[in-house]
Amino acid sequence: MSRYVAFDVETPNYANDRMSAIGIVVVEDGEITDTFYSLINPECRFDSFNISLTKITPYMVADQPSFPELWERLRFYFEKGILAAHNAPFDMSVLGKCLRDYGIAWRQQQDYVCTCQIGRRVLPQLSSHGLDAMADYYALPLDHHNAKSDTLACAGLLQNYLKAGVDVSRFLRTYDFTTLRTLHGPRPLPV
Repeated sequence: MSRYVAFDVETPNYANDRMSAIGIVVVEDGEITDTFYSLINPECRFDSFNISLTKITPYMVADQPSFPELWERLRFYFEKGILAAHNAPFDMSVLGKCLRDYGIAWRQQQDYVCTCQIGRRVLPQLSSHGLDAMADYYALPLDHHNAKSDTLACAGLLQNYLKAGVDVSRFLRTYDFTTLRTLHGPRPLPV
C-alpha cells in the first residue's frame, strides 16, 4: 500500500469518546499530498485537564461542526488508504466510539499502522517512543497535543520509516468498529 492517512484526535474529557479536534495528513508514495484540520464541537462537557493539555476550550468549539456534520469530509479521507496514528489504538478507539455513539454506519473493520509501535521495533535503542521523543529524534517540529501538529509529526515519522526502507505494511493491524478493539495484533517480521 502506498497511501497512508495519518490522523490525530484531541478529546474534551477523560471518557475519550468524543473529539474536540482532528488533524489528517495524506502520505502517498512517501510524500505529503493533502492535509486537513478542524476543531469539532463534541457536544459534551470538557474536563479542566483536557483543556490544559490541548488548549481547546468549550468557547472555541461552540460554533464548530459536530462529528456527524464533519463525517462526510472525514470519510473522504479515511476510505482511501491505510490509517496511521501515533499510539493508534487510542485514536482508532475514539473514532470508533464517535461512529457508534452518533449511529454512523461505516465499514466494520479498518487496517491501520501505529507509528509508535513501528518506532519501538525499528529504533529499540531509544528510551522513549512517545511522539515528542520521536519528533526530537527525527528533528520534526511539534506543538504536542495540537492535532494538526501531532498529525504532521506522525506523517513525518512515517515518511522517515519509508525512506529508511521499513516495510510499514508488516506492521498492519485491523481495528473492528463493531467491538471497538484490534482484531489482529501486529504482524512485524524482522526489519
